[in-house]
Amino acid sequence: MELFVGLDVSQNETSVCVIDGTGRTCWQGRCASTPEAIAATVAARAPGAVRVGLETGSLSTWHWHALNGLGVPVVCLDARHAKAALSLKVNKSDANDALGLAQIVRTGWFREVRAKSMASHRTRAVLVARAQLVAARVDVGNQMRGVLKTFGHVVGPALGRAFERRVEELAGDDPTLRPLMAGLLAVWRTLREQVEALDRQLLRLARSNAAAQRLMTVPGIGSITALAFLSTVDDPGRFAKSKGVGAYLGLTPTRYQSGEVDRSGRISKRGDPLLRTYLFEAAGTLLTRVARWSALKAWGVRLAKRAGLKKAKVAVARKLAVVLHRIWADGSEFAWSAAEARP
Repeated sequence: MELFVGLDVSQNETSVCVIDGTGRTCWQGRCASTPEAIAATVAARAPGAVRVGLETGSLSTWHWHALNGLGVPVVCLDARHAKAALSLKVNKSDANDALGLAQIVRTGWFREVRAKSMASHRTRAVLVARAQLVAARVDVGNQMRGVLKTFGHVVGPALGRAFERRVEELAGDDPTLRPLMAGLLAVWRTLREQVEALDRQLLRLARSNAAAQRLMTVPGIGSITALAFLSTVDDPGRFAKSKGVGAYLGLTPTRYQSGEVDRSGRISKRGDPLLRTYLFEAAGTLLTRVARWSALKAWGVRLAKRAGLKKAKVAVARKLAVVLHRIWADGSEFAWSAAEARP
């Protein structure tokens, strides 16, 4: 008899539901939310289970890798798709969710989410931490600019250590501003130092990664964008065609077609927002700062003249994603034009 299992995982306990091939519930219960406890429960209550389904979430990566290592045929379901099916239930409960997940994996009407490797997650953790620190540094800097502006002191376009000296100069001996700026500057310096430390760590990772080195041959792509691309895509074999990466990262237009209506909208912005931001910035660097011409830059410049720089950056960002995937899959490097292309 074929058995299917649904797991509704929470922090401490996991609700488990076992059903057979006809959809009849064979067993429902709970166990601890550790991979060992879940694997033991599945082995006892659903020996030889065909599929074991769980939703994407904060614990799904750990559980997916650990359960696979324990021989459990686990599949990870897109939480948005699962929610659409589970919302049909009038009453929301962990037991009902586990039953719904079991029914989903039984019917096969689901999209499996591929769990990334732990190595990619380690790189991703550093990238996300850096992004958070950069955002915090910008917030603290803006706070100082705003406070000083209230009292008629404009910092101006100063950056880095020049910004620090300018803030100290404007605060002067003011009994309120001087201690306030000193405290904010101490936080700002610490954030800057930690960002620089993470930058050095990421640079070492990129130098030791052959794939990252090849991706960095693309104009506009630096170590951070290359590592973000590698850790997000994880395996180039996931995509049969390189153009699929653009849609995966939310860089392709949405489409609505019904009857006589058929229109395209803005880009979907699905997928990883951090990598999408980095690719957009890389596209801007390619179009405005890279001096050497290439076919890609020439195409982007022509588009910018016709549709505007912002739209051109989005389009070039999509093409960069395609080029990066093809370079990674082929083991090649960026191919500059035989003759420098110009618009």
